[in-house]
Amino acid sequence: MELKDIAQFPFAGELRSIKGMFQESGVVKNTRTLAEREIYHNKIVDSLEEVIRLSGLKDGMTISFHHHFRNGDYIVNMVVEKLAQMGFRNLVLAASSLSDCHWPLIEHIKSGVIRRIETSGLRGKLAEEVSHGLMEVPVVFRSHGGRAGAIDKGELPIDVAFLGAPSCDPYGNANGYVRDEDEKVTCGSMGYARVDAARAKKVVVITNHIVHYPNAPFAIPEHDVDYVVRVDEIGDPTGIMSGATRYTTNPKELVIAEWAAKVILASGRFQQGFSFQTGTGGASLAVTRLLEAEMVRRHITASFALGGITGSIVELHEKGLIRKLLDVQSFDLKAARSLRDNRFHQQISASYYASPYGEGTAVNQLDVVVLSALEVDCDFNANVLTGADGVIRGAIGGHPDTSFGASVSIVVVPLTRGRIPCVVRHVNTVVTPGKTVDVIVTECGIAVNPRRKMLCQRLQRAGLKLCSIEQLQRKAEQLVGIPKPVEYTGKVVGIVTYRDGSAIDYIYQVRE
Repeated sequence: MELKDIAQFPFAGELRSIKGMFQESGVVKNTRTLAEREIYHNKIVDSLEEVIRLSGLKDGMTISFHHHFRNGDYIVNMVVEKLAQMGFRNLVLAASSLSDCHWPLIEHIKSGVIRRIETSGLRGKLAEEVSHGLMEVPVVFRSHGGRAGAIDKGELPIDVAFLGAPSCDPYGNANGYVRDEDEKVTCGSMGYARVDAARAKKVVVITNHIVHYPNAPFAIPEHDVDYVVRVDEIGDPTGIMSGATRYTTNPKELVIAEWAAKVILASGRFQQGFSFQTGTGGASLAVTRLLEAEMVRRHITASFALGGITGSIVELHEKGLIRKLLDVQSFDLKAARSLRDNRFHQQISASYYASPYGEGTAVNQLDVVVLSALEVDCDFNANVLTGADGVIRGAIGGHPDTSFGASVSIVVVPLTRGRIPCVVRHVNTVVTPGKTVDVIVTECGIAVNPRRKMLCQRLQRAGLKLCSIEQLQRKAEQLVGIPKPVEYTGKVVGIVTYRDGSAIDYIYQVRE
């Protein structure tokens, strides 16, 4: 059948012959050399200023960043400084999280370059200034899953995403490492950047390392990227890959870890093919090591480990004790190298990790999660965001996401820190609601949420000595006394949202 013979069909007007297409374009055969291919229609822009102009960014728009460079990040300060020089005003900064190194934003807020912030966390000088009333508009705090869900649903629209990447090819395939080359700037998984890349109206990859096409495997594919800019430095390796994890010799933390491990063993979830997530704090890492010994003894392997992946988790995987690693954030160099080299170490997006709108979301497949907290209260609410002085000191992260999704959620926390009680009557800020917390483990006792009667019975049958959360709270009070209440003004400086976007608590300005 020839083309003229199908004119009777309604779609015929959309068709043309292949021969005609090549005649129109003048293309006979692609004879470009490798060098010519690399510069033909690539996405590389000469400067940050030029790429900002090309992006179409205007006053009042929303810009986003990821936090995989942690306290070694150069990208946020670099871009916002350039925006200030170019005269931009009233921008919304939607970073997945902000660290100590982002204190230069204080002046850009005061000068009107940044009008509003949406983030998972704040730390350092910036957090202190915000806590004392720096901004006229409250900061909106979202969990990792809540942020991803809000971006996916259009509740947090992003105009331009500026995403730092340790490697990128001329067409935008970007990754968190450079294969077989310099490891000085490595962040591993870029899970929190992937939702920004997929949903932002314009996406700019900022890299210090342009590699040959294709930069595969990639974290961010070329079809999600509009522009690529090369700069001299994107981050400080000592801040990116240090300080995120720590092994503990603290007797208090080791006791907490031992009891938390016993809770897991008795929970009914510690069986062949179980799944789990543990954090990066001293007690959480110790739990991982204790689980390893029991897995070997009982010949149990885990189906997967989830979340921010550490070297400790990688070691279990390499020993055959964990089949697969689902990595939304690599916490140390060992984890980043494993992601590069190991086929069953998979980087995942924040949406895949913890979005409240995905039926197959990974947190919903968790058997056990071990989480830390700044403080917990008699209603099992957990606070990971504000200190005892009311100042913002941390990040929501995936705390409420994993606590909601996991079959057994365990919060490990010391009874006191110094002269500060960590089990209190009411937390300063509710971040993870108590109805999703199953067990609280301290060095002075284990409290099970009264809603979890079957879990309580299992732990009792295993011989674990349980107490009520009220007993723990009274013991903390007896040890350190009742703290003086924090004095606040009536000004709201932060809105804490739950994973579905609803406001779960407010953070008020701390009185000077």
